[in-house]
Amino acid sequence: MDWIEAILLGLVQGLTEFLPISSTGHLYLGRELIGLKEAGLFLDTMLHLGTLIAVIVVYKNELWTVIKKPFGRLSLILIVGTIPAVAVGLLFKDYFEGISKTGSTIGWEFLITGFILWFSDRIKKGAKKLQDISYGDALFIGSFQAVAIFPAISRSGLTIVAGLFRKLDREVAAYFSFLLSVPVIGGAVLLQLVDLLQGKGLGEVTGSALLIATIASALAGFIAVKWMISYLKKGSLKWFAVYVWTLGLSVLLMQNVG
Repeated sequence: MDWIEAILLGLVQGLTEFLPISSTGHLYLGRELIGLKEAGLFLDTMLHLGTLIAVIVVYKNELWTVIKKPFGRLSLILIVGTIPAVAVGLLFKDYFEGISKTGSTIGWEFLITGFILWFSDRIKKGAKKLQDISYGDALFIGSFQAVAIFPAISRSGLTIVAGLFRKLDREVAAYFSFLLSVPVIGGAVLLQLVDLLQGKGLGEVTGSALLIATIASALAGFIAVKWMISYLKKGSLKWFAVYVWTLGLSVLLMQNVG
């Protein structure tokens, strides 16, 4: 992997992790396009580390509050919201890793993501702020996050829409979605590190390429978080729906023709 490919994959990961269009699905397609099918788990880990750094920088004040008050209300709603994804991820880890490697379902998953995003504009606007989020709200949103373990189901898209269903203010829905990503991305990085320590998935990517990819992922992720929170104040998710529909249909066409 040269530095141009490293930057490309870093930008793809950083942007699509927080835009409602699925980072895992885009990374799979990105690797296919540039011929990095066997890039290794280490690359995945560093790309996710980049987005983790980005969201930690954005939410440094909130995360410092969590550290200072581990049993405070913000900490508890994050824990409740994370439980469904942890349970599903641990119970079905091998299954999801299998379908992520083959990419056999991503076309349909892009289409499903699109339908969810398209109909989100029909949800009546709510006014709940961050301090108004209940444990029930957190569990509901977290359950949608668990569904997004499928490769091309957008985690940010589903959790934002789930927040809108629970009458969160549009900006707050995005805000909480990204805050909720911290334990999930952090947990994924830790699990990947365990596999790496066991000698799995090292791949053949140079250290300099990994560093470039990580930095690109962090910078793109920071921009995406900031932009998406601002965009959702008035912007529609329908445009993202059109994009993932187009992508999903293109993937299905390529998979079933020739």
